[in-house]
Amino acid sequence: MTDSQQTPSGRIAGGETDAAEARVRAAVETGLPATIAELSRLVRIPSVSWAAYDPANVRASADAVAGLLRETGAFDSVEVKQAPISGETLGQPAVLATRAAKNGRPTVLLYAHHDVQPQGDAANWDTPPFEPTVRGDRLYGRGAADDKAGVMSHVASVRALVEALGPDFDLGLAVFIEGEEEFGSRSFANFLEQNKAALAADVIVVADSDNVDVDTPALTVSLRGNVTFKLTVSTLEHASHSGMYGGAAPDAMLALVALLATLHDENGSVAVEGMRSHDDAAEPPALSEEQFHEEAALLPGVTPIGTGPILSRMWSQPTVTITGIDAPSVVDASNTLLPSVAVRLSARVAPGQHASEAYAALERHLREHAPFGAHIEISDVDTGDAFLVDTAGWAATEAKQAMADAWGKDAVETGVGGSIPFIADLVREFPEAQILVTGVEDPDTRAHSPNESLHLGVFKRAILAEALLLARLDRRES
Repeated sequence: MTDSQQTPSGRIAGGETDAAEARVRAAVETGLPATIAELSRLVRIPSVSWAAYDPANVRASADAVAGLLRETGAFDSVEVKQAPISGETLGQPAVLATRAAKNGRPTVLLYAHHDVQPQGDAANWDTPPFEPTVRGDRLYGRGAADDKAGVMSHVASVRALVEALGPDFDLGLAVFIEGEEEFGSRSFANFLEQNKAALAADVIVVADSDNVDVDTPALTVSLRGNVTFKLTVSTLEHASHSGMYGGAAPDAMLALVALLATLHDENGSVAVEGMRSHDDAAEPPALSEEQFHEEAALLPGVTPIGTGPILSRMWSQPTVTITGIDAPSVVDASNTLLPSVAVRLSARVAPGQHASEAYAALERHLREHAPFGAHIEISDVDTGDAFLVDTAGWAATEAKQAMADAWGKDAVETGVGGSIPFIADLVREFPEAQILVTGVEDPDTRAHSPNESLHLGVFKRAILAEALLLARLDRRES
């Protein structure tokens, strides 16, 4: 087989490819210190996309990302753009960079998001959340992993591609760095519709997931969907003296607690009729209770909830969690019966079930089980569908091979208990595209929590895997 002959996978065999991939590896290695420094600069920008936070920080983050993409020299166009949520209300700034494919090569869309979760209570952080700090082999800071490391994995892999192959390679590229993923991707569908031609691709790489551990890469093949809403329970027209009326008048907190208790059975499994498990899911790999205790940070004596294999509970079964409550604080509590209490309910939907169907089941359950005739109000509803990856395509095969070559260990196909609801929008707009869900996180990342961190070895290997994938796809006819 000569240097110009293709293997069945589309890769070029022989010295030409070996030399190009050696240059890719060298470029990733030599560029890593600068990549970490650039990631640290992004982490210093508090780009929280929630409505209560300063949008100027999200704009500054978008501008910084756009600058990094321009500096690669790989793109025909780099823009900071916004799409409407509804009416004249615009979503947060996103970055869109494009490069046209040549000579019959495929186009790859690289996705990540540059917005971050709020820091929470700064007292719970060991280091300032927006001051990136290296301790051992980890970089700490809000967004250091989720998902500014995903952003930089795209930037660094494209930069390595340019350095290894020169700026005139044939692969088509589109980069979409969203600015409001942590706030529900509310303008995402409109952004896709407005920029559909620019975003059209044969392969979509979503860098927003995790790996099995710091030594084992993962390709995420299933994601749960989600349903969230505000639930308000009311029983009285106004607060009443608990000593005078308590014992006869039902207060809202009593009704709420009784209602929430009906959502789970004695094992802690979801007891909402109509919320289904993904019964057709493949048997997940084993995870011991000891390892789960450590990774999930259970306190001594606390036992897991649910039934079945641990990973099945997290990947293939529904959940219902109360993530917030509006009620008087303990310090401000008075001896009164509360007339109304509100909570934020967050449910995860098993693959194979539409989020709208799960929401209908939850609403029906809550209204049918409201105790004492309590009034139920549901508002601020948000839904996202689950996702199952078709791993039979050539893109998944190439991605797993690139991961194995970069990590020195075969990639594992995994499910993830979390949700990336916008993937359903990608599937709808680009039904022929092959979608790959990758990431830079590991079980110790603590995304969304205090002391979020990125393992720098994982970061390097994730960049190398993506750079090798892009270099190989540059040799493949679409």
